[in-house]
Amino acid sequence: MTDTTTTTPYATQDETDRDATDEPFEGVYPAMTTPFTDDNEVDHEQLADNARYLERAGVDGVVPVGSTGESATMTHDEHVDVIETVRDAVEDVPVIAGTGSNNTAEALSLSRRAADAGADGLLLISPYYNKPEPAGFLEHYRTIADEVDLPQIVYNVPGRTGQSISVDVSVELAEHPNIQGYKAASGDLNLISEVIERTRDEEFAVLSGDDGLTLPVLSIGGTGTISVVANVEPERSCAMVGAALSGDYDRARALHHELSPLVRELFAETNPIPVKEAMHVRGRGGPLVRSPLSRLSGERRETLRELLAEYDEAAPGTVDPEAVEPAAGDAE
Repeated sequence: MTDTTTTTPYATQDETDRDATDEPFEGVYPAMTTPFTDDNEVDHEQLADNARYLERAGVDGVVPVGSTGESATMTHDEHVDVIETVRDAVEDVPVIAGTGSNNTAEALSLSRRAADAGADGLLLISPYYNKPEPAGFLEHYRTIADEVDLPQIVYNVPGRTGQSISVDVSVELAEHPNIQGYKAASGDLNLISEVIERTRDEEFAVLSGDDGLTLPVLSIGGTGTISVVANVEPERSCAMVGAALSGDYDRARALHHELSPLVRELFAETNPIPVKEAMHVRGRGGPLVRSPLSRLSGERRETLRELLAEYDEAAPGTVDPEAVEPAAGDAE
């Protein structure tokens, strides 16, 4: 598609400006989708266009080939090609590449190839299926951190991996100079709070990995978000996070509630099925997801289309959350 100029509506709003900090990762990092052609090949032209769109919208970095990017159904060569496309497309924001695996040797190989492809950092999902003991978690992450000299983010998402990384393990990992972040997608605010509390003396950023909990995580010391909804509403997402990080919680709460109906709809079916459909509605790639996932169910497509129209028609910061609630019977 043709790239068009996007005017970020928050550029002149001083109250959301925030001072630079020493945090290694801060702000909004969209977990990018991977658009596919009708032939089920990576649509590199659309992918590059999406990356440029997100950069113009004001995000602080982009995260290709994570769970939202369908890395689980991509070959290693496709994986690296996606990283190269995104790296070439953006100019001033870091590219944090998903390179995790349940096989340490495979994760290390992908991490090395991502570094060679120009990635600025790595996002490493915890080993799934194997269910390692604490010593196994430590060895897995330290092996990669020792061998690949890039900032790395530990990704805790027990809903996908079957096992949560313990706080003690997370705190130990934070001591490694290359392990500089933690993506919190456990849904457990007590656990997330303890990780933040016990790593305050480290150069270690805790990022929300659950869009519905981004504001609560920021309120207890989180530094940003690796976000699904930011693919669709990057300006609103940046405004919410920027307001919270600058201490303007009245505005942050208003934007949180404004985004909440869309967040719920984007997780009504398995991620990234709904967000791929939302991107399709917005003209940013086809809705195809690779098997074994399938396209968003027909009854939800119309709900999502109507919901997005409400956001399109209202200026950011003025949407009434009740006006964009899904229709009765369509809620999760």
